[in-house]
Amino acid sequence: MRTVTFGVANSLDNFIARTDHSVDWLRWDDEVAAVTADFWATIDTVVMGRKTYDVAVGSGTTSYPGVRNIVFSRTLSQAPAPEVEVLATDAAAAVAGLKQQEGKGICVMGGGELARALFEADLIDEIGLNTHPILLGAGVPLFLPMHRPVELELVESRPLRNGCLLTRYTVRHRGAR
Repeated sequence: MRTVTFGVANSLDNFIARTDHSVDWLRWDDEVAAVTADFWATIDTVVMGRKTYDVAVGSGTTSYPGVRNIVFSRTLSQAPAPEVEVLATDAAAAVAGLKQQEGKGICVMGGGELARALFEADLIDEIGLNTHPILLGAGVPLFLPMHRPVELELVESRPLRNGCLLTRYTVRHRGAR
């Protein structure tokens, strides 16, 4: 079964973007690029919601090369890039189906609404955070309210040279102890 990882950069006060959805505070350097490249070698599918996709397009990224790009949206009929699949179906059901297929890992990028639906359905296996040393004070929250707690186990925590903290957790699935 494929691994689903919720991967995101966040501020220390747990926002993933400013209130205007900008991410101008993100620190990108060679070390982050290397960590990202190592992770991307383990996946072959990226899924995201429409709001996250809109931010990516706004920054000039219409798709991620070398992986299957899936955007879940009830309002977007077609993506500006032909290699992007837009699905209006239930995201949890679609990701559950993807998990059963052969392949590498699946990365859930960005937004809290999609992540919440996948956490609620017990489909996310790992969380990877790149926590930036900034307090935004307000913005788009990393996690939205959920109907149940999600227990985690720390796998890795290491500081990066740019002042960020990389942390990885595995999710303890319901019924597993």
